[in-house]
Amino acid sequence: MRNWLHVAVAGIVACAAARAADVKASLIRIDGAIGPATAEYVSRAISTADNSRARCLIIELDTPGGLLESTKQIVQAFYRSKVPVIVYVTPPGANAGSAGCFITLAADVAAMAPNTSIGAAHPVELGGVGESKPSDVMTKKMENFATSYIEAIADKRHRNVEWAKAAVRDSASVTAEKALELKVIDLIASDVPDLLRQLDGRDIGGRVLRTAGIEVQTLPMLARERIFQGLWRPEVMFVLMLIGIYGIIGELSDPGAVLPGVAGVIALILALYMASVLPISIAGVALVLLAVALFVTDVFAPTHGALTAGGIIAFFLGSLLLFEPGGPAFRLPLTVIVPATVVTAAFFVFVVGAGLRAQKLPHRVGRETMLGKTVPALTQISADSGTVFIEGERWNARSETPIGPGDPVEIERIVGLTLYVKPKK
Repeated sequence: MRNWLHVAVAGIVACAAARAADVKASLIRIDGAIGPATAEYVSRAISTADNSRARCLIIELDTPGGLLESTKQIVQAFYRSKVPVIVYVTPPGANAGSAGCFITLAADVAAMAPNTSIGAAHPVELGGVGESKPSDVMTKKMENFATSYIEAIADKRHRNVEWAKAAVRDSASVTAEKALELKVIDLIASDVPDLLRQLDGRDIGGRVLRTAGIEVQTLPMLARERIFQGLWRPEVMFVLMLIGIYGIIGELSDPGAVLPGVAGVIALILALYMASVLPISIAGVALVLLAVALFVTDVFAPTHGALTAGGIIAFFLGSLLLFEPGGPAFRLPLTVIVPATVVTAAFFVFVVGAGLRAQKLPHRVGRETMLGKTVPALTQISADSGTVFIEGERWNARSETPIGPGDPVEIERIVGLTLYVKPKK
C-alpha cells in the first residue's frame, strides 16, 4: 500500500514538473498602423496566452500610429487581461508613435530597445473615423479628450503623467534612454532574452514573474487577420476606389461587357467599407470625383484638353488630401499618387473616350443598317400584306399607303420580322 502511495506522489510531482516545463511566454508582433485587425489580434493573443497559462504576453511594437477607437479597444484588453502584458518597442530604430504611445504606456511593463523612440501622440495623428479635417473647436475637444485619456493611463500604470500629457499637447517625443530617465518606461532591453532576464522576479499586481530562460512561443496572425491587416491600408483602399471607378465607367462606355461593371461594383463596396474605418477627407473625395467628372465631360465635349488638364490637377490634389486627417500613418506616398494620376488620365482619354465615341458611330452591321434604305417592292404592299427584297432576303412589308409592285419604298422601322415602309418619290 505504501509503495502505491509513493508511486502516486511521484506521478503527481512528475506531471507538475512537466507542466511547469511547458510554461512559456507568448509573443506577438505589431508592425504598421493600428486598426481593427490589430485590435482583434491583440485580444485573441491575450485570450490564448491566458488559456495556455503563459507567464506573460510580449508585444513587439513598431507603429507610426493608428485609429483612436482601435487604440481604446487594445487598452481595454490590457486592463482586462489576467496575463501580464509587456509592450516592447523594437527593433532598434522602431517608434511607438501616436497610438503606439498610448498602447506602450497602458502595458503592465513598458520596455524599449536601444535607439528607439516614443511620443508624438497628438490627437490629429490618431485620426478619426471617416472625418474631414476637424475645425478648431473639434480639434480642441479631441486634444482635451486625448490628454485626459493618456493621463488616466499613465496614472494607472504609475508612469510620468506630465510627460504623457506633453506627448499629446506638444507632440513630445523622446528616445528610449530619455524615456527610462523620465520614468515613461520601465526598462531597456537589447533583445527578448535580455527582456525576459530583466522581467524575472518583477512583481506585477501581486504576481511575481518567473521568466528567466523560459521558452518564447510566437502567436501568428490568423489568415483572416492577415488579410484584413493587409487590406486595411490607404494604398489598398485607393486602388479599390480606382478599380471601382474604372469598372463602372468602363461598363457605361461599353454596355454589355458585364465583367468590368461587376468588378467595379465589388471594388467600390469594399472601398466604401474601408472608408467607414479609415480617416478619409471629404475634400479629397470631392476633388477625385470632380476629376472624374472633368475627364468624362471632356470626352463628350472636346475642349482641346483643357478639362482633362483640370481633371489631372484635381485628381492629384485629391489623392494628396484623401487621407489628410489621419497623419503620416495614413498618407499616400507620391510613388502611388503619380502613377495613379497618369493611369487614370490615360484611361479616360483613350479607353473611355474610344468607347463613348464608338457609341456615336452609325450602325454598320445588323438590322439597323436597313433603316432609311430604298428598295423596290416585290409585290403589292398594303397595311396587311406585301414583300420586299433586301440584302439577299425576302422580308414581309407593310405600308399605310398602297404601293404597287416594282415601286421604290423607304424602310422606316422594323418590328420583329416585318418592315414598315413608305413610298419613295
